[in-house]
Amino acid sequence: MKRFFDILLSGFAVIVLSPLLIPVIIILKLTGEHYIFYKQKRVGRGGKTFGLLKFATMLKDSPNIGTGDITTKNDPRVLPFGAFLRKTKINELPQLFNILLGDMSIIGPRPLTEKNFSYYSPEAKESISKLVPGLSGIGSIVFRDEEAIMAKMNMDYTECYKTYIAPYKGDLEIWYLHHHNIWIDFLIIFLTAWVVIFPASQLPYKCLKNLPAKPAWMEE
Repeated sequence: MKRFFDILLSGFAVIVLSPLLIPVIIILKLTGEHYIFYKQKRVGRGGKTFGLLKFATMLKDSPNIGTGDITTKNDPRVLPFGAFLRKTKINELPQLFNILLGDMSIIGPRPLTEKNFSYYSPEAKESISKLVPGLSGIGSIVFRDEEAIMAKMNMDYTECYKTYIAPYKGDLEIWYLHHHNIWIDFLIIFLTAWVVIFPASQLPYKCLKNLPAKPAWMEE
């Protein structure tokens, strides 16, 4: 059933969003470093890797510059038009083709690079490996502005991700494994759109009352 909805919704979205996708493709071709898509190896179901597609938003050699896999707030590697695409999450839309190919689902744990996946606890890794990764998920809703969160922590970004973000994000993905169903998935789709418009909203915690409690550092 979930695969049926993935194909139906992603195919419909590609058709409906084509008036948006085509201008973005043209602008990317004419600006920045003149490349359109960025493919990055991510960890999928069963621990197998696949090529995740995004619109190009950063310098081509970004993985070998600065903070590597981790993008910081006001990251100098992000191109001007790329900053707009990242803020609106339009840069994620090419993953609709990953969904059509079966690499991803509409909703699931966000697929990470092998390096960032290694920061999860053994329990979180095992749980996430049982699920098809998603275009959106509860982890990506709660950590929608992950870059700003890390900036506030005022510490090394990699250490911040390992020590603070990865543990709680892992708990959220474990929660999803034990609670997901078609209705939860549709609710997460709605909440994904909601937090794009209202990024400071606490609605996810009001709608999903049994989510793992926020760690103290998130309440500060």
